[in-house]
Amino acid sequence: LGLSGPPGAGKSTFIECFGKMLTERKHKVAVLAVDPSSSTSGGSLLGDKTRMTELSRDMNAYIRPSPTSGTLGGVTRTTNEAILLCEGGGYNVVLVETVGVGQSEFAVADMVDMFILLLPPAGGDELQGIKRGIIEMADLVAVTKADGDLVVPARRIQAEYVSAMKLLRKRSKVWRPKV
Repeated sequence: LGLSGPPGAGKSTFIECFGKMLTERKHKVAVLAVDPSSSTSGGSLLGDKTRMTELSRDMNAYIRPSPTSGTLGGVTRTTNEAILLCEGGGYNVVLVETVGVGQSEFAVADMVDMFILLLPPAGGDELQGIKRGIIEMADLVAVTKADGDLVVPARRIQAEYVSAMKLLRKRSKVWRPKV
C-alpha cells in the first residue's frame, strides 16, 4: 500500500494504528518511510520512525526510514527494490509512506497494489479535488482527523471529493476510487 498526503495529514499516525492492527492479526508488516532531504546539506531527519513508537517495538514489524536524496515523486530512487526485498523477506504487507506531498508526487502509485491519499479536513475545496495529478491516481481517499470539532468539515470535504472523483477518468474497469 502506498500512502501519501500533505504534511500534517496524519500519515505516520495512520500507519502506526493500521500497522498495529495488522500485526495483531498475525501479519508481518514492513514500513518504508520516505523523508525529504535538504537541498542545502543533503541531510534528512528520518523522523517518521519516532512517530511510530509502538509499531517500532513490534517484533512483526520492520520500519525503514530513507531520505529522498533529491529524487522527485515522493519516493526514493530504490523504493521499488526495497518493496521487493521486504516481500522476499516474508513481509506480507508493505506500507510505503511518501514524503508530505503536493499534486505531482505520486510515483509510488505505480509501485503498489493500492494507492491511498490521506487528506485532513482542511485539505482544499472541490476545485482542489478535480485538479489532475495525485487525486486522479488515488485508489482510496481517506479524510483524516475526522473527530471532535473537525467532524463537520471532514464530512464536507468527503462530499466534495466524492463529487470531484466522479469527474475524473477511471483508471480501472473494475475499481472505482472511494472516499
